[in-house]
Amino acid sequence: MDPAALRRQYEGPPFDVGDLAPTWLEQFQRWLDDAVAATVPEPNAMVVATADPSGAPSARTVLLRGVDERGFAFYTNLESRKGLQALANPRASAVFTWLGLQRQVVVTGAVERVSDEEADVYWASRPVASRISAAASPQSQVVPSREALDETWAKVAEQGDDVARPPHWSGLRIVPETVEFWQGRRDRFHDRLRFRRQGEDWVVERLAP
Repeated sequence: MDPAALRRQYEGPPFDVGDLAPTWLEQFQRWLDDAVAATVPEPNAMVVATADPSGAPSARTVLLRGVDERGFAFYTNLESRKGLQALANPRASAVFTWLGLQRQVVVTGAVERVSDEEADVYWASRPVASRISAAASPQSQVVPSREALDETWAKVAEQGDDVARPPHWSGLRIVPETVEFWQGRRDRFHDRLRFRRQGEDWVVERLAP
């Protein structure tokens, strides 16, 4: 199949400034609620792009685990590729793609580490098996085999239910400077509305498709 031959007509509704919520957070919550109601698979999945100090980029899909006026939070091994990059070069972009609704949200901003208290609360909310996996995995590092990983997992599992949060496992928050809401429209003439931080305020701008 030739990818250039794959075409789909978008039929999204008009999306104008008057349709926006007063803040980017309220608008994001509206669209996230719509994605959940529409049973979009993994509605909180976002592609997060980071770059190392030389500017070489990398991207991966993670799950949003918290959003408020401070920004978008996710959790990871801070010694992983994304963790090391985000701390060494604290800038990132995130993209939420809800194809079933012909929508996406694009976030850009600075990166900060969440507090230890926040990380502890989220760690405690995870299933025990997920905590074991996080503690057992030297994320992004080369390992000799799957068997070696499984052996490490089993060794950590011997601790039982009380698996402590490793000090290198925590949360990162993208503090938004722009939040763009994209609605697919006919003939690739899409609607793009962006909240952009300007000092202590936010301005709304329409971008060309």
